[in-house]
Order: sequence, then structure tokens, then C-alpha cells
Amino acid sequence: MRGFQVVHDAGSRVRPGHGIRQVALPLLFCLIYLAQCAWFIQTQSLTDDEPLHIMAGLDAWRHGKFEIANDHPPLARLLCTLPLLLGKWEIEGGVWSVNAIRPSAEGLAWHTRPVNALLGLALGLWLWMTARLLFSKGTANLVLALFALSPALIAHFSLVTTDGAGALLAFGLAAQTVRWRRDPSWFQSGLLGLVMAGGLLAKLYTLPLVALALGLVLVMRPNGWSLNPRHWNWGKASAMLALALLLLWGGYFFHLTKVSVPVPSILSGRSSLGFPKGANGLKSSPPTVSFVVPAGEYLEGYQRMTEHSRWGHRSYFLGEVSETGGWPLYFPVTILLKWPMVVLSLAAATLLLFVLRRLPFTADLLVLTAFPVLFMLLALFSNINIGDRHILPLCPFLLLFAGAIWEFARGRRTLVVLVWCAVFLQVIDNCRYAPDYLSYFNVFVPPSQSYKLLTDSNLDWGQGLIALREYENKHPQEKIHLAYFGPVKPSVYGVRALPLAETERVSGTVIVSATYLSGQGLKNPSSYRWVLRYPRQAILNHSLHVFDVPEPARY
Repeated sequence: MRGFQVVHDAGSRVRPGHGIRQVALPLLFCLIYLAQCAWFIQTQSLTDDEPLHIMAGLDAWRHGKFEIANDHPPLARLLCTLPLLLGKWEIEGGVWSVNAIRPSAEGLAWHTRPVNALLGLALGLWLWMTARLLFSKGTANLVLALFALSPALIAHFSLVTTDGAGALLAFGLAAQTVRWRRDPSWFQSGLLGLVMAGGLLAKLYTLPLVALALGLVLVMRPNGWSLNPRHWNWGKASAMLALALLLLWGGYFFHLTKVSVPVPSILSGRSSLGFPKGANGLKSSPPTVSFVVPAGEYLEGYQRMTEHSRWGHRSYFLGEVSETGGWPLYFPVTILLKWPMVVLSLAAATLLLFVLRRLPFTADLLVLTAFPVLFMLLALFSNINIGDRHILPLCPFLLLFAGAIWEFARGRRTLVVLVWCAVFLQVIDNCRYAPDYLSYFNVFVPPSQSYKLLTDSNLDWGQGLIALREYENKHPQEKIHLAYFGPVKPSVYGVRALPLAETERVSGTVIVSATYLSGQGLKNPSSYRWVLRYPRQAILNHSLHVFDVPEPARY
């Protein structure tokens, strides 16, 4: 395996400090990534989905239940809330309306978010090892540098959501499948089974990727493919699947669930599962056929997710509000707007080199690429268009291909200088938004105009309350009216601003969340656009627009 072999001449000695120099650069990039995560955690208030995930994780640990919004598997929730078991943490209010957090909201963030940041570090190291395996150490270092400067990954691995874990395990499925192709031993088979289990427990969208990995395991050989079913790897594929399902069941604490299927739906050929009524309120209609299954909560969650995808979600895209979403170009455009142009340009250049055969596109790369291609095809037909976090698993693959430009540049001094200049440009680009990485848009989108393009978790997810509190402290005499998007009441963070209803008209300092400026989530999408007639004084946290409305205001 190229990149992992160390060959010494007879009698050669390893120079003192040589091993330290080998790991110094990767260690530096890891520290840069973690420092940015810490900065983000310190400065960003709890976002829209975080209370939900924290409450669900605590409910699972304390009561053994998986009923709160169980269209998300429990892995990230359980891991992130594990540190909370050592204290008496309380979230007062409902999932979508948080009235108080005890002992403190900022303490809650520091006890949960760092766990996800460590999962992000695991992704960075996995990327580095995979790049060494497929390319070289130089490529691995470049990939890790780009990873440490990726706003989307820093942001979503610094929040308590399931998106980071999904990206980690989706990439891990592809990387471990490549390793299994090179070494189809029982040890590597066991590791792939573990990764499959992790994927199933991380995010529901990994199920097709697990199926793809199993399909590839069946037909792959170290030096080719087998189309004859008699020569397929049935034993190892079956063992992987059995291990993955067993661990999936363990992730739900080995629950057994009674499942009912309505007889009329069976006869009509449109069967749907019914589960005992819990927090999600699902019922089955008699007469039914009932049976017991392990981890029935996973099946229930998958059913709810497919229904959600079919119904769609209230979304905003390029100035248009939709009740159902479903724009085919939503995710491609979101990538072009939200992900760094340096990374996109390097990846495009590498793709061109592959097409022109200036770089070899190996069988390992073919296997690896099958995963993001399948994922993107499924995303294009999704009706849930509410953020680049839903395609976050594509980001590690993009970084890997962007870093592969090193294979062409190395040995060409001018190109090497240009590549590292590109990394320096990415540092500058990152600094434009730091530490507000969640709100990042590329250099062609002015922050004052980003709400016209994308909102929700792309831009404004309720993360600006700490910045608003600081603004209030600097302007103690101002009477502030606030239209805030997010489930956490501003008073939880000590914000004193008066709430501004959709139908109100006021004067003085008016602060409006970018998501509300766009109209997403409002009965009347233009409810708060009247403030655009007045001077914009600032944009707090890249997500809260501050306007000065004169007295008396003219409407």
C-alpha cells in the first residue's frame, strides 16, 4: 500500500526528530481545525435543531426511549449528551420553544458540542489516511489543510446535530470499502461491518450507501470483479450485514418493538408499518397483522423520513418561498454559493486532469467515487431543501479530489507554489466570516445580499443571540425590537430586546433575522421587508440585520 511503506538502506539510521517532522504538519492542521471549532462554540448560540437533539439524547439515556423526533438515528445524540449525565441539566419548554436552560445555555454548549468536534477530527484523520493510501503524503497534507479551512465542516461539526456524524460515516463507508478491496481479510471485513453499523446509526440517508457497500463487497476482487454469483463473497458480505444489524439493534438498547401492518394496505399493495402510539403519535388501523422486530424505532424513523421527503419542507431558494421545496438545482447551486471557490476550483482542475488522462483514475478511485455519485443522485430528487448540511457527506470527497491536484503539481515548482498560494487564499476567505462559519457564502456574495439567495441552516439558524447580547451591552440606551428566528427564547442568553410581531410597525433599532427577511417560515413572506426602506446599520453574526427606523416612522 503506497504511502505506508518505509524502506531503509542497509545500515541506515532514522535521524533524530525525523518522526516528529513527519507528523508536525498534520498535527498543526488538526490544531487549527480544533481552535476554530472552539471559537465557534464560544460565540454561537444554540441553533434551531440542537435543543431537539439534546432532549432526545437525554431521553434515551435517562428513560431508554427513542420517541423524540426519531427520524434521526441515535448515535450522535447519545455521544453528544453523554457528558450531561454527570450533571443536572434541564431544558425547560418544548422541543420548538425553549424557555430556560439550567444551569446555563453556554455551559450546555460546552458540554455537548466538543464531542461532535472530535468526530470532525476523526473525519480529518480518516481523510488524511485515505489520501495517503490512494495518493501520497503530500496530497494527504494538502487535503487535511483544506479540511481544516472548510467552513461547512467546522460549523456542522461544532453543533449538536446528526449531520456531522452522517458525513463522517458516509465517507468512512467509501474509504473502508476501498481498503477491503485491497485486503478482503476477515479483519477488514469486521471493520467494514462496524462502519456499516455506524452509518446506519448516524443518519437514515446512509442506508443506500450501506447497500452499495454490500453490493460492491459481493462482486469485488483484489484484482478485478466477478459477475458470476457463484464466485461472489457471500460469506463475508453476510457476516458484515449480520454484524451491522446486531450493532444497530444495540444502538437502540436491544429494544423489541411490536409492529402492525393494516390488512387493507396489504391487500392494496401499499403496506405501511404501524407502531405503538408514543411521542410521534403513530397508530395502526384494525384489522392488522402484528409481529415483533428488533429496533423497530429505526423502521419507524425511516418511514417518517420517507414521508417527510415525499411531502417536502417549507423552503427558500433564490428569492422564492415554497411550501414543499423540490427544486432539482437546489443542491448544485447551494454548493456553488456555500462552498469555497478555492476547493471547487482545485477539484474541477483535478477532474479535468482525470478526463485528459494526465492523472490515472484507478479502480480504487472508481469504487470511492460511486458513493458520492449515488448520494448526489438521491439528493437531486429530495424535497427537503433546507441547507447544505443535507449534502455534507459530499464535502469530504470534494476535498479529497481537490487535494489530488498535488499529484500533478509535485515536481513542478511553479505549480507547487500556486497550490499553496491557493491554500493561503482559502485562509483569507475563511477569515471573512470567522467565527460565523455557519453563515459562510463565497466571495462573490456580499453578506448584505445573502438572505436573497438562501436562508435557514445555510445562513441564519438562530446562532446570533450571543452577538446580539454583546451589541446590547455596547448600546445600553437603545430600545431594540427583535424578530428572531430560532427555538431558544432570547432571554435565555440575557437578551433584553422586545419581540417584534409580523404585523407590528415600530421605530428605533429594529433587528431582523435573515430567515425572516427572506420570508421563510412566515404566514406572510413580506412581513418584515418594510425595514429594508431604512438604513442598515450592521449585520450581527452575519445573520441578524440591524436597521435604524426614524421616529416617527413613515410606512
